Amino acid sequence: KITGDTNANGVTVRELTRLERIGAHSHIRGLGLDDALEPRRGGSQGMVGQASARRAVGVIYKMINEGKIGGRAILLAGKPGTGKTAIAMGLAQELGEDTPFTTMSGSEVFSLEMSKTESLTQAFRKSIGVQILEETEVMEGEVVEIQIDTAFGGENKPGKAKGGMEKTGRLTLCTTDMETVYDLGTKMIDALSKEKVTAGDVITIDKASGKITKLGRSFSRSRDYDAMGSSTRFVQCPEGELQKRKEVVHNVSLHEIDVINSRQQGFLALFAGDTGEIKSEVREQIDAKVVEWREEGRAKIIPGVLFIDEVHMLDMECFSFLNRALESDMAPVLVIATNRGIAKIRGTEYKSPHGIPLDLLDRLMIVSTEPYSFDEIRKILSVRCEEEDVEMAEDSLELLSRIGTETSLRYAIQMIITASLAAEKRKSAQVEIEDIKRVYRLFVDVKRSTQYLMEYNQEFLYNELDTDAANIYDVGNEGEEEEQAAPVKDDGATPDEGKKDSMETSP
Repeated sequence: KITGDTNANGVTVRELTRLERIGAHSHIRGLGLDDALEPRRGGSQGMVGQASARRAVGVIYKMINEGKIGGRAILLAGKPGTGKTAIAMGLAQELGEDTPFTTMSGSEVFSLEMSKTESLTQAFRKSIGVQILEETEVMEGEVVEIQIDTAFGGENKPGKAKGGMEKTGRLTLCTTDMETVYDLGTKMIDALSKEKVTAGDVITIDKASGKITKLGRSFSRSRDYDAMGSSTRFVQCPEGELQKRKEVVHNVSLHEIDVINSRQQGFLALFAGDTGEIKSEVREQIDAKVVEWREEGRAKIIPGVLFIDEVHMLDMECFSFLNRALESDMAPVLVIATNRGIAKIRGTEYKSPHGIPLDLLDRLMIVSTEPYSFDEIRKILSVRCEEEDVEMAEDSLELLSRIGTETSLRYAIQMIITASLAAEKRKSAQVEIEDIKRVYRLFVDVKRSTQYLMEYNQEFLYNELDTDAANIYDVGNEGEEEEQAAPVKDDGATPDEGKKDSMETSP
């Protein structure tokens, strides 16, 4: 976000306070439901309208949280621009960061440099989380004092240069019950200096790795204003003994474990981008190990969500794979969306509802979305204006809402920022009706574009070429020769003569 002020000399000074990316669904914060799974009023969490669909997805959210819906599939079906993707994004926001949520488009399956089933398999395994539980010994306490001594060595020692500096120190840690002094080596002194640990900080030290983590500042030092900043976090002094056993949770996905175990560079392969195809034998061994960890209580499997948008782009092979994958013991919740009606299944001549085979449709829980009303479109546009930081007059918002009702909601949303730029050119602080009208003339919607095409169809490329080609190769002209032989226009000219005149006079 950029804020600007104009000084006395007329120079505008702009200050960058924060950098954020505004996307099509960046205003979505959740499903906007209360504890009874009823939609809140007033556009809660960015969600407007679609009350029935949101209730249904709210039930699915509760079942996912309770782990009762693994291997199920949900279809979001409705007209374009009715909020299907927004509802899926709201579900992702509600689930939080601990539950894996993978998003992909149906066409991505065909654009990756791997087989279709392999790309779907990787998407499935990215959506299955594994919480690995590990116990480790740590020392946790408040730093009372740090003493560091630097000595110049005058004699040769193993690993030390003659005359080099040697650091030694003592660290005093305490809890509410005890206090202990530890001797420090060079490695620990460097780690403390790197973390900028001072007296009064509450820290933890991992005994196995020596890693130091600063938890915050002790409440007993809350009056030391010289050692405080705006982001200082105060914590209580730990209780009990200094040395404790803590349970550490590592959150990974099955796909990440696959990549680590199938590449020579280990976890560094995750940063390479292209993971390639992974052998099924590796996955079987990993599945067996994860099941073993789960039985021992060392790991917990978290079925996440795989969202496939534009699912009608998949073909019969992909649909067959989804049918089989949903029967697996470790299958995520599959959420798919489409805006197709009765359509052909890709790669076949068979027609089916939503372009999805009937055997897969039978497995789906179908949630339908409905067109937005005028008031809902107005509220959505108001939310988007707030998200894009655009000031819009009430009559301008009314006009834009009417345009969204007569054309499409997406077209109206795209006009917000363009109208804001037009108002900025006029040096106006808010968008007025004249800005909406100007943008409406500059950028046409689908209906006006189609009308223009129908009116000037013959003047576009390849329309006349197709007619000439049909005449040259006599395609579809049998039985029509007498009708096409000499049709006469009102001015007495044949079509060929009329075409010749139009070609001569055309620019």
